[in-house]
Amino acid sequence: MNDTLTLSELGWSQAMPVTATMRAMLFRRFGPPEVLEQATVDTPSPGPGEVLVQVAAVGIGRLLDLTARAGNHPYVRIDPPHILGADHAGTVAALGEGVDSVRVGDRVAVIPPVACGRCSYCAEGREEVCDGLTLIGNHRPGAYAQYCAVPARNVHRVPDGIPAAMAASLALLGAVAANQMTQAGLRPGQWVLVQGASSALGSTTAAYARHLGAKVIATSRSADKRAAMAAGADLVLDTNAPDFVKRVREATGGRGVDIAVDNLGAPDVWDATLDSLARGGAVVTSGAFLGGKVGIDLRRVYSDCHRIIGVRTGNPAAVAELWTQVEKGFRAVVDRTFPIARAADAHRYMEDDNSLGRVALTVRPQDWDA
Repeated sequence: MNDTLTLSELGWSQAMPVTATMRAMLFRRFGPPEVLEQATVDTPSPGPGEVLVQVAAVGIGRLLDLTARAGNHPYVRIDPPHILGADHAGTVAALGEGVDSVRVGDRVAVIPPVACGRCSYCAEGREEVCDGLTLIGNHRPGAYAQYCAVPARNVHRVPDGIPAAMAASLALLGAVAANQMTQAGLRPGQWVLVQGASSALGSTTAAYARHLGAKVIATSRSADKRAAMAAGADLVLDTNAPDFVKRVREATGGRGVDIAVDNLGAPDVWDATLDSLARGGAVVTSGAFLGGKVGIDLRRVYSDCHRIIGVRTGNPAAVAELWTQVEKGFRAVVDRTFPIARAADAHRYMEDDNSLGRVALTVRPQDWDA
């Protein structure tokens, strides 16, 4: 159906002549959503190996955007004024020296981790392990702006028919989900438990696992969100329910899940996750949004041959695999979009925990005055 829509209807804009200045949404001090303000700033120039992306849409992340704006980012020191915006999509507007992998006018999605490209991990294709990893939108100016300069190796051409907001929502989260399932060794028919599956990353991981043929158990503490997720999972449960592990075991014929994804890091949820895991199973974590310090019974880990895997972000192989699956029909869960002029409203919406899936900002010319 999307293949019949125009580029404008899909949220994309044709590449326009690059101006010396641009509009950006930035914050000059840490604080609530209201600190976000529009400003006119210099348009960045792409350096060697970089491209200038005319931004069409950008995803909003709790850690990379909300926590960073509030001044509570646990991993990155940010010095205002600062422009947020990590995973985004747009049209290539200009090329830096030596770039021949894309052309001006290409529609691309941008994954935000920038690796050094020189260390042993990068040489192995494990860029997510790179000691020098930085993030677009945190360590460097992001995509809450008309233009964003990014390394050419961070962009991937977007297939025809994909809306800009969908491309931005897939860019990072889809690559993380692909890396999670690759690292855990997912095979069709296996059971996958996704804790916190109403979140942007959780919903993407659950959808990706199901797309690959897994049977998915999704969880949420919210009854309304569990009802909304019912059509996208084989079983939807409340992790806090006293019979949670019993129901997981019943659904899986008594053996437990083959793969569990727990990005929450809350001790009680973590315990329920491990209690739900089959012998030889794997737990994957890509965050600790509700805590971080949990208990592990090592005797159980080695007796049951469990694996605990940390997946920091995506890598080149995961990005390639993601977009291969997009060509085969995979899509992320996009909750809703806001125009860039209403970025503060979008941040408040997420802080109120209203979202089910990814929230994105649209950054077309008309969205600055919406």
